[in-house]
Amino acid sequence: MVLRRRGLSSALVLLALAATLVPACSRSSGKPVRRARQRVFVLGFDGMDPTLARKWMDEGKLPNLKRLSEQGTFAKLETTQPSESPVAWASFATGVNPGKHNIYDFLVRDLQTYFPDLAGVKKEPPVFKWGFLPVKPPKVASTRGGTSFWVHAGNDGVKSVVLTVPMTWPTEHVEHGELLGGLPVPDIRGTIGTFNYWATDLSSFEEGNTEMGGYLKRLLFDGGVAHPLLKGPDNPILKQEERELLDKKKQGPLSDKESARLDEIAASKAVDIPFTVKWTEGTGHAEIELQDTKLDLKAGEWSAWVPVTFKFNALVRVQGMLQLHVITADKELQIYASPVNLDPRKPPIPISAPADFSKTLADQIGLYRTIGWAEATWPLNEGRLDESDCMYDANRAWRLIDPRHPMYDAALAAKYGDSIEKIYRRADDLVGRVQARLPPGTAFFVMSDHGFHSFRRGVNLNTWLMQNGYMDFHGQEGAKKGLADLFGRGRFFEGVDWSRTKAYAVGLGQIYFNLRGREGQGIVSSGAEYTALQDEIAAKLVQLEDPDTGEPVMRAVYKRDDIYKGEYIQYAPDLQVGFNDGYRVGWQDTLGQINRTVVENNNRKWSGDHCATATEISGGVFFANRKIATPSPGIMDLSPTILKLLDVPLPADLDGKPLL
Repeated sequence: MVLRRRGLSSALVLLALAATLVPACSRSSGKPVRRARQRVFVLGFDGMDPTLARKWMDEGKLPNLKRLSEQGTFAKLETTQPSESPVAWASFATGVNPGKHNIYDFLVRDLQTYFPDLAGVKKEPPVFKWGFLPVKPPKVASTRGGTSFWVHAGNDGVKSVVLTVPMTWPTEHVEHGELLGGLPVPDIRGTIGTFNYWATDLSSFEEGNTEMGGYLKRLLFDGGVAHPLLKGPDNPILKQEERELLDKKKQGPLSDKESARLDEIAASKAVDIPFTVKWTEGTGHAEIELQDTKLDLKAGEWSAWVPVTFKFNALVRVQGMLQLHVITADKELQIYASPVNLDPRKPPIPISAPADFSKTLADQIGLYRTIGWAEATWPLNEGRLDESDCMYDANRAWRLIDPRHPMYDAALAAKYGDSIEKIYRRADDLVGRVQARLPPGTAFFVMSDHGFHSFRRGVNLNTWLMQNGYMDFHGQEGAKKGLADLFGRGRFFEGVDWSRTKAYAVGLGQIYFNLRGREGQGIVSSGAEYTALQDEIAAKLVQLEDPDTGEPVMRAVYKRDDIYKGEYIQYAPDLQVGFNDGYRVGWQDTLGQINRTVVENNNRKWSGDHCATATEISGGVFFANRKIATPSPGIMDLSPTILKLLDVPLPADLDGKPLL
């Protein structure tokens, strides 16, 4: 579950993970607005766990949720296969299983190259004429299938406001509605969140890209002044030239001049912003001048939003914004910069519908985070921020309540061990404030997409596939990769011989077969060979034991056709693993690297997770201010339930059923 610290965000935090259906300003020319039988307000908390919620309700620490459960309902909410945020929220919105909405993970693989990319998004780069004149803007389109319930409601004349629900970007048109997109809205670099970090005590070995989404650089002072660079996006003009040269290279060898130009572009395509830092050792503060903004920040202080402009040429530029944080400024100087968010007043691509809704919000409440993954997970994981900056995110705090976790620290647990409880109490406070302001008779739901577990051990599925003869690999085992290899289209599955590989894993628990006629270099035949391979791998995987504890790693392994149905089933994983409590896919495995061991300790501060944990033990929460008709609600049931409350006809293809 996530709630952001107010000191680091705007007032929008109060609705940061809320989907609402309440009166809004209509901008539609379609079916006239009608008065719904009643209003519906849905407040969503990503990852709120039913076991923890029950525990703290019973202890009297969540009085508003307790009161809500007594008024109506508290139940475990069945989640999706797998129990991942993009998958579950897509099913929440559409009321259908992943086979009908086409979201199976955070990542989707290219069937020809096997290379992964972010799921749910199709991108078209801008086009430039004569190497400088923009003639076509960049475009993004959603690849998610199904229809959101707020679209159905709008088409029937019901007004709506939808705020930052995951998998609502790229945005969709909503009749009589306003929508602010959530995950996976990118940062200015097109990633899920690249932070910058500069410090006087960095070694040359530490500089560069981190494993999971950061860029580190040493601060060098001369006379008390340093001139670092803020890492920016790639120049789209140079990117177009690079694509043209790479396409030409596929047809035959490049000339020496063309090859040299390709190398030159690769080294210089990022547009960075130089800025100035003034600091004297022992003063406890630093002066920063970044474009038109001048700051004097003390150690421990965060800036407000700082606007920045990246100029590609005289005609093309993009606006972003970031926050700066001076971590320490005594004997050493350490400065952290948040990912550069798209400026909601003028984003280079729409992040809301209507497109000017993001600006309207900024004009009303001030600047706010726009990136879909808004929490500072990566810098804490990389050891660049500490617990005092990041105790608003339960993923990172689980090691403080689980003595079995390899990163458990008794001293930190004594200091921050109540962090998750505090998050739940803040959520409870928000529930109380929202409910107090709702008009009488409003249907009020509080829900989460999945629960949470300790993440003690990482499981490297590709290593297991290699060791069991399903993947042919001749590369370097154990060599580390980073997110830059993914978003930079760098290296992936190096050393894999696809002509001898039957299965491979991509994402957080998905196993795909190298199927003939589907994959670019497929060797597995459909029919009997496919079915036999499913049976064989599933039977072996479910027997996998942790070599250190003897515990079973898998609770279940699910076959594609047993858990999915619909027009997008051909893109589904052929096997979906279901981990037991304490296990998740290993970090390097998600980046296409083959590790030496199958099961290893999770020595990261990211110590709680849920991705691909067996659905049976990963349900979310569901609270309602009215009784429901079943003791076992599912996340796909919310869409038809809300439509029924609004007197909107139920589409025939829904998998969920009304709860009322």
